[in-house]
Amino acid sequence: MNKKSHKGRVFSGVQPTGDLHLGNYLGAVKQFVDLQNQAYETIYCLVDLHAITVWQDPKALRKATRELAATFLACGLNPEQSILFNQSQVASHTEMGWLFNCVARMGWLNRMTQFKDKAGKNKENASVGLFSYPTLMAADILTYHATHVPVGDDQKQHLELTRDIAIKFNNDFTQYGFFPIPEPIIQGAGTRIMSLRDGTKKMSKSDTSEFSRISLTDSAEAIAKKIQKAKTDPLNLPDNIQALEGRPEAKNLLNIYAALKNTSLNKVVEETKGTSFRNFKSKLTDLAVETLSPISNEINNLLNDTNHIDTVLRIGSEKAKNIATPIVESAYEIVGLLSTKK
Repeated sequence: MNKKSHKGRVFSGVQPTGDLHLGNYLGAVKQFVDLQNQAYETIYCLVDLHAITVWQDPKALRKATRELAATFLACGLNPEQSILFNQSQVASHTEMGWLFNCVARMGWLNRMTQFKDKAGKNKENASVGLFSYPTLMAADILTYHATHVPVGDDQKQHLELTRDIAIKFNNDFTQYGFFPIPEPIIQGAGTRIMSLRDGTKKMSKSDTSEFSRISLTDSAEAIAKKIQKAKTDPLNLPDNIQALEGRPEAKNLLNIYAALKNTSLNKVVEETKGTSFRNFKSKLTDLAVETLSPISNEINNLLNDTNHIDTVLRIGSEKAKNIATPIVESAYEIVGLLSTKK
């Protein structure tokens, strides 16, 4: 890949924790495919090292890593156009991560709200990795001199930290411009998908109710059943967006329809105004099954050939190493570490 022929270099990482759902697809994976087709140089990483900041069953982690790779491929990620690999196969991430542990300040990490949320009240028992993983996330991005990063609401703070680390490194060693200051690619409003059982909560696999989410491996029958049971309110659909205020379930279902159809919420509201939820759910079911069933079928096909998945990840890791290794070597030289290069 020739960097000069691209708009910029995109990096994003997703934890292989299994069971990706509709929110993951519309909020992240679909966007990854779109960026791949927009002349960006795209690098997508299965961040298995981030996953182990909390204990993982080893067999389950390996299975989830392959499932995530299969999901990316089934959703349209093309390994000929994008680099797809798992983080632990490229040592540059942890090598750069240690440098950034020494650049980042304790005060910066103490402000990370996601650590507070995940560690809860018992933070003294949280792993050191869970506390410091934002520096590894910065390494993930900057090791490739990425210029753009797709971010959701829960990752904006971490990208700001990445930018702070890049600026501090460049300033500390008077290497202005060595690390680019990555720009966020903000997800559209329609890609924030909420629970089918509670329109005020984000769709999550940790929800105890299977009916709160649509998994990408769900059958057509399961998709239909979950949409039909989705929570609604007694009113018909409105004729303007403003009327959706205070109607979170209605807004969520319309957002899902808009995102699946690649159109705006305004157009969907105009198309469905005055429609009953019963009729609208029927339209949404048809669209969801049409979009997601081929993905589900392809995921299952790919998982029947794990050797192919492993080969895709191995080839991707070699491509990633070709970019990352010289950048890490340059960073080590800048810091003053002795090089093994002749």
